[in-house]
Amino acid sequence: MTHDLEVDGFVKVRGLAGESERQTLLAALGEPKGAGSRGLLAVPEVYAWAVSAAVLSRVTTHLGPQARPVRAIFFDKSPAANWLVPWHQDVTLAVQGPVETPGFGPWSRKDGIPHVQAPAEWLARMLTVRLHLDACDASNGALRVIPGSHRYGRLAADRISALKTATPEVLCEAAAGDGLLMRPLLLHASSKSIGDRRRRILHIEYCSDPLPAGMAWHEVA
Repeated sequence: MTHDLEVDGFVKVRGLAGESERQTLLAALGEPKGAGSRGLLAVPEVYAWAVSAAVLSRVTTHLGPQARPVRAIFFDKSPAANWLVPWHQDVTLAVQGPVETPGFGPWSRKDGIPHVQAPAEWLARMLTVRLHLDACDASNGALRVIPGSHRYGRLAADRISALKTATPEVLCEAAAGDGLLMRPLLLHASSKSIGDRRRRILHIEYCSDPLPAGMAWHEVA
């Protein structure tokens, strides 16, 4: 079944990275400590792929010509680092420092980096590209999503429960090198791996709008 980014909140892209690109990225990312690594736009190979014509052309189609990467994370689900991700939306931004701004908050810190929850109208103007560096399916924690859930803004727990009941989930199986474009407000989850295969994901967030006055992205590419 074919999905539409604006209607469903996600779309699969076959072969977003070729085998040579995939191997280059894996070599540059190396072995993370634990479940993954943050702050990866500083890695030249990651940034070069994030702004490559093949990737950026797909992003600008939805965000406009000013779109640029603002955060990159490497997830490595494996027998040594295996975890369950419950249903949630991506609502936090990684920024350089706490600046009280109307509509933004509360604030928190992850790995020493300030994070702030953003309003729904801001998140609706962002886009995430997930590159599958390994093949993934139900056995090694492929992403599960609730189509169309991004269209309802920030969701409380009872609304999440209702959408899970009313809308069948989709398992986003992928081959190595496939991509997934998704809206941050799309409800998504992933199960623990039940085998010995790794599930490595390069997760890159894009935005075309400047942050409110006084705020700055943590990753300055």
